[in-house]
Amino acid sequence: MNAYFTEEGSVETVNARVGPNVNPRLASVMAALVKHLHAFAKEVQLTQEEWEIGIDFLTETGQICSPERQEFILLSDTLGFSMLVDAINNRRPEGATENTVFGPFHVDGAPERPMGANITLDGKGESCLFEGRVIDLDGNPVEGARVDVWSDNADGFYDVQQPGIQPKWNNRGIFVTGPDGRYSFVGIKPVSYPIPDDGPVGQMLGHLGRHPFRPAHMHYLVTAPGFQKVVTHTFVGDDSYLDSDTVFGVKRTLVAPFDRVKGGATRWRSPFDFILVPDEGAQ
Repeated sequence: MNAYFTEEGSVETVNARVGPNVNPRLASVMAALVKHLHAFAKEVQLTQEEWEIGIDFLTETGQICSPERQEFILLSDTLGFSMLVDAINNRRPEGATENTVFGPFHVDGAPERPMGANITLDGKGESCLFEGRVIDLDGNPVEGARVDVWSDNADGFYDVQQPGIQPKWNNRGIFVTGPDGRYSFVGIKPVSYPIPDDGPVGQMLGHLGRHPFRPAHMHYLVTAPGFQKVVTHTFVGDDSYLDSDTVFGVKRTLVAPFDRVKGGATRWRSPFDFILVPDEGAQ
């Protein structure tokens, strides 16, 4: 093993410097990172100027981060990396509800509301009844499931993006299923919206000829004792951005019906069942 750095032996030389008492998982992950990072630079014949631009981009990404904004998550999302990690960690049998990205706008502590309650507090948007069941793989109802929901408002903004403009907890709520496993609540038919694109990630999308939009969706976090947690969305089936979601979050099984209601209490109805997988660790 050559202790001195060469282009040909760069990976071996760098990985040989790892100490003997390092956490095995850390050593394995870092060795793979070095291997693929060096392979990338060699494949594209990365120039010094290009790498300096890359360093500046990463620096600006860090500098714009704040407690309210995580630009690195945005970068991960728009590169499809968040969805890849999510897919690796949430492999489920056919028929089970699929995961998708969590997103940056969930807020802990949303109020638990009575079944059927209206979560839209600003009075905007086209009303929609969301309803369905939480069941297991055999179709049995799951009692005590917590269905945590949140969405943007009719203008395409979440309440945390507009404090003082939107009411607190607008388009948010938690619903707990009874013995029949059913849930229902009234919200709005969601609208598509752009991710924050006034920073380095937005500039990257522009240079790549990509738009910053997400298709209209309702967020769900479904948890129940003895079952795997489900983090997912349901998507509006006629949205023009379904095939080009900037964070790659759409899955075919998550495109839900949004049926227009005539003469009902709401203008729309969206039925969707959540099918949970047992958590073997909990068992």
